[in-house]
Amino acid sequence: MKIRQHTIYDTPLVKTLARLFSLLLLRILGWNTEGQLPAQSRFVLIAAPHTSNWDLMFTMAIAFAMRTKVHWLGKRSLFRRPFGLIFSWFGGIPVDRSRSNNIVEQSIQYFHDNDSFILAVPPSGTRQKVAYWKTGFYYIALGARVPIVLGFLDYKRKVGGVGPPFQPTGDIESDMMFIREYYSKVTGRYPEKAHGLATRQRDTNLDRADRISRRENEVH
Repeated sequence: MKIRQHTIYDTPLVKTLARLFSLLLLRILGWNTEGQLPAQSRFVLIAAPHTSNWDLMFTMAIAFAMRTKVHWLGKRSLFRRPFGLIFSWFGGIPVDRSRSNNIVEQSIQYFHDNDSFILAVPPSGTRQKVAYWKTGFYYIALGARVPIVLGFLDYKRKVGGVGPPFQPTGDIESDMMFIREYYSKVTGRYPEKAHGLATRQRDTNLDRADRISRRENEVH
């Protein structure tokens, strides 16, 4: 399954103007970027912490500033006319959120079908405070055999960017300890809405991811 390849990040004049505007905006607001994108052309990018509507604006600005082409998942209703083409142009991919397991499978397939693909996922799935992150981002990376890159917005330091990439091992408890330690030093716009990190046991998403990976290995 092929995704829309030509997005705003591929439109020469618009891309250049958007980057210049983003750099200017970040400078005016006193923000800086930090970190370096990995050499890999395919990875899952965590977008966290997600506590405010402002997060999207800063995420887009930092993506342009760092010359990053990202895709993101959005509920299917957002892509109805007349806004569907606009959201797709901005890298959006419509999904049916009522079928969470199907989203994991589809996302893994996107990675298998595209040589270059960066999927940005806010693990909390909401701006509101929740006890656990949704684990889909983890099982997508595990099933697609791609690294997870720790993207962040630190409102306290006014810095946004990326941390170190790591390859999920399948031991979610151990891997989430690494992620928890990293994000413990990052402050969202509304710290009181900080989300708990998922440490729940193996679920059906992992089983599905394993099956998809095995099928891909048999094909290749």
